[in-house]
Amino acid sequence: MAKRLIAGLLMLFAWHAQAADWEESRAVGELFKAAGLTGTFVLYDVSQQQLIGHDRSRAEKRFIPASTFKIPNTLIGLSTGAVENVDEVLPYGGKPQRFKFWEKDMSLRDAIKISNVPVYQELARRIGLERMREQVATLGYGNKEIGNVVDNFWLVGPLKISAIEQVRFLARLAQDELPFPSVIQHSVREIVLVDQGENWTLYAKSGWGGDTMPEIGWWVGWVQKEGRIYAFALNADLWQAADADKRAPLARASLKALGILP
Repeated sequence: MAKRLIAGLLMLFAWHAQAADWEESRAVGELFKAAGLTGTFVLYDVSQQQLIGHDRSRAEKRFIPASTFKIPNTLIGLSTGAVENVDEVLPYGGKPQRFKFWEKDMSLRDAIKISNVPVYQELARRIGLERMREQVATLGYGNKEIGNVVDNFWLVGPLKISAIEQVRFLARLAQDELPFPSVIQHSVREIVLVDQGENWTLYAKSGWGGDTMPEIGWWVGWVQKEGRIYAFALNADLWQAADADKRAPLARASLKALGILP
């Protein structure tokens, strides 16, 4: 018991030491002001163990992950055998959806690109509540609380995660350090690749959800550049649908302002 307590205290001390290594970026703050959004942006330079961004206080606050949870959902689905691979087609269920383009059976490879909620809800039901609870805890994902409904806990709670926790989770995925087989982590990295250029590759996933206003919007991922990894997470209050369109451009502009993207 004493050894476990000491180990826990050491981990907590290490976390606070790392979290304290924060640099506030005035340039990123100005980008949020220009976009008219209240939110945070965190960049985690893995090699330097450095956090830089806008609004540290909000970066430490937990929100529902919304569709950014499709990343761990895919990992868990593959590892439990709930789906054979990212190209297996899953049904959306036949009911009317918020967006017409969700009303189609599709693979995880296609579903994650358009953030198809009903397809990923089907995946969660196949995983099942107890296996999902166990795997979310194993990942140490956010507050690790999924409640008793397996197909909406990431959309309305109780699962919550902070921007800082997001970047640390994504950094582990980028480095193949999660507690899943390498082939599974590789498959997930492959389907969230969104852009690339000379000496850099961008991986990202959006999120948008909540059952009260403002809703929460996310754009999270990492950049692999010249052998280094930079994980990032943006979240912002969304008061109207038009605000959702600002997430990716604002995150890209923040990465550019910090010298990560050209």
